[in-house]
Amino acid sequence: TSTQKEVAHPRKRFYRARAHSNPLNDASFDVPTRPEDYDCAAEFTSHPASGAEEAPAVRFVDIGCGFGGLLIKLATHYPDTLMLGMEIRDKVTAYVRERIAALRRESPGSYRNAAVLRTNAMKYLPNFFRKGQLTKMFFLFPDPHFKAANHRRRIINTQLLTEYAHLLAPGGWLYTISDVPELGEWMKSKLDGHPLFERVSEEELERDVAAGLLALSSEEGQKVARNGGATYRNVYRRLAQPRPQE
Repeated sequence: TSTQKEVAHPRKRFYRARAHSNPLNDASFDVPTRPEDYDCAAEFTSHPASGAEEAPAVRFVDIGCGFGGLLIKLATHYPDTLMLGMEIRDKVTAYVRERIAALRRESPGSYRNAAVLRTNAMKYLPNFFRKGQLTKMFFLFPDPHFKAANHRRRIINTQLLTEYAHLLAPGGWLYTISDVPELGEWMKSKLDGHPLFERVSEEELERDVAAGLLALSSEEGQKVARNGGATYRNVYRRLAQPRPQE
């Protein structure tokens, strides 16, 4: 339509940034003191939930959302669910914000459930989300931090998994995928070893829409596919009670 022709989408070449960022650097972020101080309604002003008597709540979060490929796909498959992409790089965050705005103009009534926020997810997730608030968390192609001295920067580790378990509702799912075999095995071993997570079966994953989006929705995933690379998907469920330790 003529309306669709008039909508200008942002161009990635104007928003390029380094592939990864050191999450332990002390960049300046505007962070709420506690989740109750985070007004997510401001991010979803045009979504029906923003006018509800009860404050709307984000249920899906894409950590290190990159250029927003997964977020955009999820928004169309789960239109009634509020979802937030979190990205540490300022230019990339700006691109995703403009991309969502363009899609909203192009398709009135759609993409109102998706938003992006620039922050350091390794440090500040508990400032934004309450205990048990989230139902899905996504970690697509995270920085492998190959050097042993930098493994503490990895977004999946035992300490952070305890934090994610706190934020996930019992039964909530945590999704990971990587094209680095060693990192895929690392994430699997950390999740297998955590008492509050159990692996989701392949049969369940085949029926799950979100799981089917992991490999090809993001720019990084598409690049891996073009190069004929393999991916390593590990998806886990948050348990209501800790597993007995052997």
